[in-house]
Amino acid sequence: MSKLSGMEMFVRVVECGSFTAAAIASDVSPTMVGKQIREIEQRLGARLLHRTTRRQQLTEVGQLYFERCRRVLSEVALAENSAMELQSAPKGLVRMVAPVSFGGQRLVPELSLYMARNPDVNVMLNLDNRVPNLTEGNYELGIQIGEVCEPGVVARPLRPYRRILAASPDYIRQHGMPEHPDQLGNYSCLGMSYWLHQDRWDLTGPEGETFKAFINGRFMSNQGNALRIAALSGCGIVLQPDYVLMDDIAQGRLVPVLPQWSYKPTPLYLIYHQDSRPSAKLRSVIDFLIARLGENSQAILDKRPRSDAV
Repeated sequence: MSKLSGMEMFVRVVECGSFTAAAIASDVSPTMVGKQIREIEQRLGARLLHRTTRRQQLTEVGQLYFERCRRVLSEVALAENSAMELQSAPKGLVRMVAPVSFGGQRLVPELSLYMARNPDVNVMLNLDNRVPNLTEGNYELGIQIGEVCEPGVVARPLRPYRRILAASPDYIRQHGMPEHPDQLGNYSCLGMSYWLHQDRWDLTGPEGETFKAFINGRFMSNQGNALRIAALSGCGIVLQPDYVLMDDIAQGRLVPVLPQWSYKPTPLYLIYHQDSRPSAKLRSVIDFLIARLGENSQAILDKRPRSDAV
């Protein structure tokens, strides 16, 4: 008798309440059950059960051994299930939440590629600029801008959220190109209406230096794409994530402004609940997104601005 099979039988005896019931559940004779329990007691040098003709009761040693046996057997079952899960193909529905701009313009193309490679996985993506709450929203995955405070959540860092400046060629022709952030106050700057400091942009330069650029502008919005369209229409200089503006820059619809400067980088995380045995679908999505969007990923936006854009 192996130690593991002996533990299984002992736990079954305790849970079933008698040797006879455990024998029936195990499809063996009560005599065989009794023999296995006696072998364990002899090996441990301690009695595990007080037995009478009517009832059985755990000894102090038996209670401790029972609790530890259940824990060991649970870990064994977890190990076996995890090994089998690793061999199964990803399938099912993944519920996810992400910020509006990042989700719509950066995440959706990646998820489309993932689904093309994993035809049995479906994705339900909710776009919401509020700080994601995985529990309340019943989400398995989320993208969060800024530090993560939700308890019991794993936060995997993605490439930092980087905002760049751009304007339409017509606007630059009319007003000129600023040469330093201290000149931005002389231009119309398109700002986010919900930012705490609407009158300044905290920019980082090529050597890591910082500068608080005080700005003015006639148009604000709570939605990044609205600011992008305003910039395309010649309303002024916009500060938005690179993935929002790079297509327009590559096509010459916008031109970079102060390209060596950007808004202070903001942390970006892929978040999910701690789980000792994640499903194949969830594990595959996490691995894919970390490979594509993680800090060390090579899937960068490769859309260079045209030199003749202005």
